[in-house]
Amino acid sequence: MSEISTKPYLVRAIYQWCTDQGLTPYIAVAVDRHTMVPRQFVQEGQIVLNISPDATQSLVIGNELIAFQARFGGVAQNISVPVDNVSAIYARENGHGMAFEVAGLPAHDAALEAETESPVSGEPPEAAVPPDEPPEPPKVGRSHLKLVK
Repeated sequence: MSEISTKPYLVRAIYQWCTDQGLTPYIAVAVDRHTMVPRQFVQEGQIVLNISPDATQSLVIGNELIAFQARFGGVAQNISVPVDNVSAIYARENGHGMAFEVAGLPAHDAALEAETESPVSGEPPEAAVPPDEPPEPPKVGRSHLKLVK
């Protein structure tokens, strides 16, 4: 019997902690061909998504997949992210959360990454972090995030 990953349970726990504290949960996601996100908001093969109750509808954080609806530029879109592609979940306001190891993108996904580097135009998305806002949590001294394998 193979061991079940703790990653989805940790993602759900940090999400619950953020919402209980009135904080805004963000997830950083490595984008590949299995990730359904608006490609125009992908930067350097990653996207940062606001998964707060105010920014999403029908959010489901399952053991294999995170799925929800969110508005990007005023247009509702279905988002689907494999849990294995989540590289971090953290609170926007204070950067507290957890980082995870993500396997590198396969060679055939390099073309996908190159095609997503087009400039962003139009309204900023409501569920993605705007390009002019840094998606990284604030750096204060030693990192408080723990790498989970």
